[in-house]
Amino acid sequence: MSSVGCAGLTFILIVLITGALPVGVCMGVFAALVPWGILRWQLSRRRKQLAEVWPDVVDHLRSAVRSGLALPEGLTELGTTGPEPLREPFTEFGADWRAGVPMGQALERLKVRLADPVGDRIVLALRTTRELGGTDLGRLLDTLADVLRENARTRSELEARQSWTVNGAKLAVAAPWIVVLLLSARPEAAEAYHSVTGMAVLSSGLIVSLVCYHLMLRIGALPAEERVLI
Repeated sequence: MSSVGCAGLTFILIVLITGALPVGVCMGVFAALVPWGILRWQLSRRRKQLAEVWPDVVDHLRSAVRSGLALPEGLTELGTTGPEPLREPFTEFGADWRAGVPMGQALERLKVRLADPVGDRIVLALRTTRELGGTDLGRLLDTLADVLRENARTRSELEARQSWTVNGAKLAVAAPWIVVLLLSARPEAAEAYHSVTGMAVLSSGLIVSLVCYHLMLRIGALPAEERVLI
């Protein structure tokens, strides 16, 4: 519905301003992609935010274990003292634990709520330590925190370099259409776009722009970490 609304509103505005129906259609197609772009941006921001706070989660849990708290209590404490973006899943874990849900099942529910590769690894380490009676949980959490911080630092550097290329490619796609939009404000140019040749040029440009933009996103995207411990 958001895509249809953006496309329709943009089409109406462009037609009212320029009187060029073909240009309005093309701009409407681009406007329909705006909500999807916003969703991609929100997803990227959420992943970046989680990558930054996971080491803090491990640090909190490590401190709780070293201070003598039981593992369920340490996880429950994260619901109030842990990083803000991840408090809700740990609060719900605490509610499950207090309600008498077995530890293994409560951890499984926590993993589902977190829905994150790092969360999968943490839950697996906790379950393995609890089931096998290991005594190296503190050392394991130390190592995991160091690895997470190093991964976050490396990915941040890659994203900084990637942004220059991606933004340049976006500008290369947008620049011709800005020129088309400016030209269509002239009556003779708007009339030319209504001809068969004008519509063919616009259609070809629209297809090329969409294909190139999609390829740019695919080529410039950094690989997302997959969940292999579901």
